[in-house]
Amino acid sequence: MLRQAAARVLHRSAVPPRVRPFSTDLPAAPAADETFVEAWKKVVPHIDPPKTPLAFMSPRPSTPSSIPSKLTVNFVLPYASELSTKEVDMIIIPATTGQMGVLPGHVATIAELKPGLMSVHEGNEVNKYFVSSGFAFIHANSYADIISVEAVPVDQIDASLVQKGLAEFTHKLSSATTDLDKAEAQIGVDVHSALNSALSG
Repeated sequence: MLRQAAARVLHRSAVPPRVRPFSTDLPAAPAADETFVEAWKKVVPHIDPPKTPLAFMSPRPSTPSSIPSKLTVNFVLPYASELSTKEVDMIIIPATTGQMGVLPGHVATIAELKPGLMSVHEGNEVNKYFVSSGFAFIHANSYADIISVEAVPVDQIDASLVQKGLAEFTHKLSSATTDLDKAEAQIGVDVHSALNSALSG
């Protein structure tokens, strides 16, 4: 039995792995959704087909042959666009795996954000934001898309309200009796602790 298992492992390792391209390796120009259009015309030939999401997507810039000097950042919230195609030197984001610095030429990455400090470095100027959660999409063409559920510039945070909220949620956590109450209080403690750290850092 062990010989058979070893033979299977050796057989599998002899086969070259199938390389799957990153999304950033795909063509920059979105292709028309021909399959959908053909299916639509068979069913309703006298009405023009509706627009698909591909019709509203602008072509993604191609990956440059050399690393550019700037990182292009889009930073959006559900209700606003904080940065749109802003060229910066570097960003530091609060990923769930730890603080992550992103420079031009960074490898394609998707990172989940946790409550924490995001800093945008442009020359000697550093703009700091507190982000609650979200995702960062780092593309191989030195573009970064940061999508956050909530964000606020650090200089607009009231330190006294942060301390008050931290004290309230800490008290709620110590007096919580149900799992739901404990979870809600723990989230409050985590967010207010991150806010406190953002103010001191």
